[in-house]
Amino acid sequence: MRQLKLPEYSFRISGKEGEEMIFDPIRKKHVRLTPEEWVRQNFIQYLVNEGGYPPGLIGIEIKSKFNNLNRRVDILVHNRAGQPVMIVECKAPEITLNDKVFDQIVCYNMGFRVPYLIVTNGIDHYACRIDFENNKYEFLLVIPLYEDL
Repeated sequence: MRQLKLPEYSFRISGKEGEEMIFDPIRKKHVRLTPEEWVRQNFIQYLVNEGGYPPGLIGIEIKSKFNNLNRRVDILVHNRAGQPVMIVECKAPEITLNDKVFDQIVCYNMGFRVPYLIVTNGIDHYACRIDFENNKYEFLLVIPLYEDL
């Protein structure tokens, strides 16, 4: 798999080339290793190891329904009270993070209304904080630590 702009982590990968499976410690099962899954698994490790995010408060591919459309949020982080506070949208490294990707995560957030959104393709990472009271958002210079959410 492609080298990402994240620290290197160790993963349990099995299967022959083209049919590899990677163990997802959050879902506690092996999943097909696609380029997007590679980004997701690396970013989860980044959140846990560098950001102090508790693994038990991270959900993967969480179903969401908005305007009668079924969606799946790549990563949904909860606070200790169980409320969603961050959505992470992961794309394969070759996918450009453009307006269409940001529109997608904003659409997901209409149902959750979390204050933090992150979009990553493993190479580029964008984080923003939403101020619902003042109907504003600001891009952040760094991915927030869990304790700062």
